[in-house]
Amino acid sequence: MTNQHYALLIIGGGAAGVSVANTLCRQNAALDIAIVEPSETHYYQPGFTIIGGGAYTMKQTKRQEKDLINPAVKWIKEYTETFQPEANTVTLRNGDLISYDYLVVCPGLQLDWWKIAGLQETIGKNGVCSNYSPDTVEYTWECIKNLESGTALFTQPPMPIKCAGAPQKIMYLAADRFRKKGILDKFNIEFCNAGGVIFGVPFFAQALSQVVADYGIKTHFNCNLVAVDGEAKSATFEVTDAEGNKSQVTKAFDMIHVTPPQSAPDFIKQSPLANAAGWVDVNDKTLQHAKYPNIFSLGDVCSTSNAKTAAAVRKQVPVVVDNILRLKAGEPLQEGYDGYGSCPLTTSLSTVILAEFAYGGKVTPSFPWLNPRTNRYIWWLGKIAGFPWLYWQIMLKGYRIDLPHKASYAQRFLDDK
Repeated sequence: MTNQHYALLIIGGGAAGVSVANTLCRQNAALDIAIVEPSETHYYQPGFTIIGGGAYTMKQTKRQEKDLINPAVKWIKEYTETFQPEANTVTLRNGDLISYDYLVVCPGLQLDWWKIAGLQETIGKNGVCSNYSPDTVEYTWECIKNLESGTALFTQPPMPIKCAGAPQKIMYLAADRFRKKGILDKFNIEFCNAGGVIFGVPFFAQALSQVVADYGIKTHFNCNLVAVDGEAKSATFEVTDAEGNKSQVTKAFDMIHVTPPQSAPDFIKQSPLANAAGWVDVNDKTLQHAKYPNIFSLGDVCSTSNAKTAAAVRKQVPVVVDNILRLKAGEPLQEGYDGYGSCPLTTSLSTVILAEFAYGGKVTPSFPWLNPRTNRYIWWLGKIAGFPWLYWQIMLKGYRIDLPHKASYAQRFLDDK
């Protein structure tokens, strides 16, 4: 067991952790920073959708963690075990105790495969696939590529999850693949969503309902996957009716794309940093912890109600960085985060609806001259090239280039129903 101390300790070396560390290094090179992250591989997770759709490769989404972290930052390749915020310390799985002046908590979330009976035994075979893990995403493309007819089911669990649009994005890419092969009419495609609507922002839900209709997809709401039998090719759903009554329905499939239930990591749920739902409890505008003023959180693990996307992280990073520096200088914090998130909704292999929105479902586009709910080829180019470049070359490297987004930009399109 060893004791170490850092001015800033970051838990998690994903998009949020690396971006915060590298941004702070650019703004205050003298700050002593460490990242606790056990994984040696860093994934560009927004690329998983198009890997599953056959338009991207796993190699394009992977980098070595050591190549992304500023050399001035200490990388501690270990798991976090417990937090002792009253003492400003964190205990690692190997027993090491690390103390800090400021703590940033951003380990992401966990995929709860086990909450669906039979899923762990059959995922990655028997036509049961998922874009939500680097271990399973390539099998999604195998299923889509090799299927010539039959029933294809696509599921969405209760919220919150990473990128709420992802469960249906892969469905549209699959449908477009089938259409391009001239076999779409040989498929029964169904979207089984535990939620009550196709998308949480009505402005974009209207456009997505048209995409669903164009592909002939059947939608089922309040329909939650609870069990999968891969060998029997059957899936069981719990269906809730308008009166709240629950019943079970079993559907046969030739392929099923499963979005697993998701939650905060167990070591976060069990910590004094968590709220009742298990997420790190923060002020939704400053991202400062509700109880411990020298602790901040961002990304998928924090309690803010925004969409859990890399685009949200991009807007959260400057807020956390600036507020840490303000706190260090004895200055008041600023409420800089408005809940912005972005979901590039891949509606075909050449079109994307760029959904941008903030707290309360406010539509907040960054490109005021374009109707934000129109399918566009330019956003497909963004999805496969522009946004990954922004991620690897700008955000992760700690550069700050911001595109303003405003609800007022969307008003003329909101008025045009």
